[in-house]
Amino acid sequence: MAISTVFPARLYPLQTYDVSEFWKSKSSSSTDALFFVIGVILVIILLIIVNAVKKKYNIPALTGASTAAPAPRRFSGFTLHRLASDIGLDRDQTKMLDFVFKSGGVADPEQTLSSPALLDQYFKRAYRLIERGSDSEEKAQEQLSVLFSTRNILESSSEGGNISSTRQVPDNSSSVLGVDGQSYPVRVRSGKGEHLIVECPKTVMGSPVKPARGSKVTLSFFTKSNKGFSFESRILGYTETRDGPMLQLLHSSQIKRLSQRRFRRRQMVIASSFYLVYLEQGGRGEKKMVVDKRRLTGNILDISLGGCSVKTNALVNSGTRLKIEFTQGTKTTVAALGQVLRTNRSGATTIMHVKFLKIPRRSMNAINAFVYEYAD
Repeated sequence: MAISTVFPARLYPLQTYDVSEFWKSKSSSSTDALFFVIGVILVIILLIIVNAVKKKYNIPALTGASTAAPAPRRFSGFTLHRLASDIGLDRDQTKMLDFVFKSGGVADPEQTLSSPALLDQYFKRAYRLIERGSDSEEKAQEQLSVLFSTRNILESSSEGGNISSTRQVPDNSSSVLGVDGQSYPVRVRSGKGEHLIVECPKTVMGSPVKPARGSKVTLSFFTKSNKGFSFESRILGYTETRDGPMLQLLHSSQIKRLSQRRFRRRQMVIASSFYLVYLEQGGRGEKKMVVDKRRLTGNILDISLGGCSVKTNALVNSGTRLKIEFTQGTKTTVAALGQVLRTNRSGATTIMHVKFLKIPRRSMNAINAFVYEYAD
């Protein structure tokens, strides 16, 4: 009896433990576990949301490398202004480029600037928007002037591609064939085959010229990105096509780069008129220009903002100043003051190579629209 009285708690420890403390401890542990599970679930949900947002904007996910295709770039005004500054556009031209790209829904300015075809697509759209949406004719001409000045700068700054072989010459390229000391405008029909196929040259009267087989020739051409190239070759023979006889030239990998043209040029026959311009001494010793009333006629063979070539039966000497007029489309009369740089005469026909000295803004816009084919 003494033992049980002195050591009751040691022999029966459970008898002295408060059962309520057990349940209190168990309840606290369950609550902590519940909060822990809820926290883990919230973290998982947060990761899912973050990854979904990053995937939408093409940012690598937090839970591993993304395998989805990259999303298209979003238009960046900062990128556009940086590129415009690098190219050399002024403030008004940068604003115009911004208008061209935003009105066309351009997502990637850098990619678009590297593609002349894409640029023309968006600039042509902007050209039509300006023509239809301007408040007045004067405002439209002012905006079109900025549009084309921007396009011409982009044209001259275009990197373009280098051509290292005549097999890379684009089909139907406008070219100049030099043979026996004469130059003839021709087109390269194809460079993909065993030979380079080129149109047979013609005199200014339209008569075909057939140089002897084995003759040395020089062919010069400009790509659409305004890059000029030249190479020497030989005439291997002739081939008959449904478009007439063609020259077969020897392919070459010795391509020379020519100086770059400032403006895009377009070849097309356009009926034109021109008047001789003289400088006369004025009353105060000042010289003034006098336009001769006699109207001479000819056909423009090619034209750019820098000048044109005119085929005519009139006798005109190098250095002569001219006022040239022609109709672009059905309503626009284009006029420009030019000077004859050189002439090529064959029989009764002369081809004049004219440099423009002064062009009114309206005529300048019409020439640009014609050359870039925005008004076609």
